[in-house]
Amino acid sequence: WQCFRALCCKGPPPPRPEYDLVCIGLSGSGKTSLLSQLCSESPENIVSTTGFSIKAVPFQNAILNVKELGGADNIRKYWSRYYQGSQGVIFVLDSASSEDDLETARNELHSALQHPQLCTLPFLILANHQDKPAARSIQEV
Repeated sequence: WQCFRALCCKGPPPPRPEYDLVCIGLSGSGKTSLLSQLCSESPENIVSTTGFSIKAVPFQNAILNVKELGGADNIRKYWSRYYQGSQGVIFVLDSASSEDDLETARNELHSALQHPQLCTLPFLILANHQDKPAARSIQEV
């Protein structure tokens, strides 16, 4: 009986660990598209994030709770209010953007890298839009 019980009555699977991440980058860099793709959502009707949104991105061994912060100029000054509790950072940049926008993204990245709540966390820097003709290589970015 014990052997049969062990085979059929395992119970629910153990809970997957959850990690809280913050996703930042300028408007139009592709943050929302990235998260929609990771959540297997339709790429249709993607609207730029105003303020912030939170998505739970499921993986086989973990769940990433990603707080995506809007990248508009008037919103970026509030990013730091949402950093607390983060365990990692995804920084998305448009590798095909103008030189001015790339410089702005560089400044925002450096600011995030130096922020007391983020400076010790792992960073993923994603050079998005590599499929566009104007895209810079990883070395150029």
